[in-house]
Amino acid sequence: MGEIVRKTTTAVALALAAALLTGCGGADGTGGSAGDKGDAGAGKTPTAEQPTEKPAGKPADEGGAAHEVTIEVTGKGQTMIMYTLDESKTETVTLPWKRTATITPEGAEKQVGRLVIVTPGHSQGEDGMLKAAGCTITVDGKKVADNGDGAVAKPCSYKLK
Repeated sequence: MGEIVRKTTTAVALALAAALLTGCGGADGTGGSAGDKGDAGAGKTPTAEQPTEKPAGKPADEGGAAHEVTIEVTGKGQTMIMYTLDESKTETVTLPWKRTATITPEGAEKQVGRLVIVTPGHSQGEDGMLKAAGCTITVDGKKVADNGDGAVAKPCSYKLK
C-alpha cells in the first residue's frame, strides 16, 4: 500500500511540475471555466500574508495599486499543490486550503502582469476515486479563475496588473 501511495504522489508531483512548466491555463489568464461553487474553505486554516512595504525613497509612480489575492484548493483529504502568490512554493496540504496575500505590481508588472497560479493535485471524490481538486483565484473579492471544482483538470492562473 505504501508503494502505491508513493508512486501516486510521485506521479502527481510530476504532472503538476509539467503543468507549471508548460504554462497550462486559459490564454486569457482565467485558468478555466467559470462556476461559483461557494466558499467551501471559509473558516478553515486561512493564512494571511502581510503586505511588504516599499523601500524608503522609492518613487511613488513605480508601484501599482495593491490587490488582495486569495487562492483556494477545494476537495477532501491531503494533496500536493504548487502555487505562485507572494512566493513560489510546493507543499502537501489538507483540503480545503486557502492562502491570501496583498500584492502590489511594480515596474514592468504593471504593464505585462504578474502571474498568480495554483496547481492543485487530486482529492477523493464522493465515490472514493481520485479526481482533480478544485481551485479558484479571487482578486479584491472578485473570482477571476476557477477550474469548475476540478471539472477542468488544469491549474488556475491569472495575470495581475
